[in-house]
Amino acid sequence: MSDLTIRLLATPGAVPLARHAVREHLGRDPDAELCVSELLTNALLHLGEGTPVTLRITGRAARTRVELTDLDPREPVQRQAGNDEDSGRGLALLAAVALRWGVHRDGDGKTVWCELPRESSQSRP
Repeated sequence: MSDLTIRLLATPGAVPLARHAVREHLGRDPDAELCVSELLTNALLHLGEGTPVTLRITGRAARTRVELTDLDPREPVQRQAGNDEDSGRGLALLAAVALRWGVHRDGDGKTVWCELPRESSQSRP
């Protein structure tokens, strides 16, 4: 699998476009699409509309890696959202579907990444 790199602005319209690009690149992979949606939505909500980001999808052996890089040094924090809250579940969803996830500092910014098993997500109907 070749790598996919997309530079875009975090906007509401970027989320479905990024999901479509991932679907075109990987085929049907609902876990990868969910991770892309959550990472982009987090950037939109916490960094602001129009924030430049870079989305990367790479394949290593039996894993797919999803990365979102931005120029904000603040690291995301996984929290427990209450039943009546509309947000706060993105990183919990990421942790639930990913083999592992984390944050890597890149100079002034950061990359939030997750790794997914290739076999499990591609074998679903």
